[in-house]
Amino acid sequence: MDNFGNSYGNGYGNVNGNNGFDGELGWEDTIQKEQEFIILPPGDYDFTIDGFDRARFNGSEKMPACNQAIVHVTINYNGSKVVINHRLNLHTRSESFLSEFFRGIGLKKKNEPLRMNWNAVPGATGRCKVGTRVYNGNEYNEIKKFYPKDEIVQAQTPNYNPGQF
Repeated sequence: MDNFGNSYGNGYGNVNGNNGFDGELGWEDTIQKEQEFIILPPGDYDFTIDGFDRARFNGSEKMPACNQAIVHVTINYNGSKVVINHRLNLHTRSESFLSEFFRGIGLKKKNEPLRMNWNAVPGATGRCKVGTRVYNGNEYNEIKKFYPKDEIVQAQTPNYNPGQF
C-alpha cells in the first residue's frame, strides 16, 4: 500500500485541502479532504516526474526478481494533479522500456548507451500516452508509452522562414 490510497496510486488527485497546511495532524484536528479518484480519458498528456521509489519486484512467471523503480508521473488535468505510479523493472528483459522512459524525459539519445542517472529523474518532463486497464474489477490509469523528447520538440517546432507569415 502506498501513500496514495491503493497499491497503485494511479489517478488519485493530490490536492491539499487543509488551507495550505501540509504536515502532521493532531488527534482532535478537523479534517475535510476526501480522496478523489480521476480516470483520465485515453490520450496524450504532458507530465512531470515528482520523484520515484526504489523497490524490489518479487518475480513472476515472465520476469525474475529484480530491482524496480516506481516513478511518480504527475499530469495536470482540469486543475487537478493526477499521479500515476509507473513501475519500471531493472532487468535486461525490460531494457527497451527503460530506454523508452529515459528517452521520454530527454536523458537518453536514440541508439546510444546510457548509464541510468536516477538523481536526474525528479523534475524531468515529457509527454506520454495514457490509457486505462482493469485490475481486480477496478479501472486504473496506465502509461502506455513515453514519447521521445527529442522527437516531440522537433515535431512541435514549425519551420521558420524569415518574412513569411
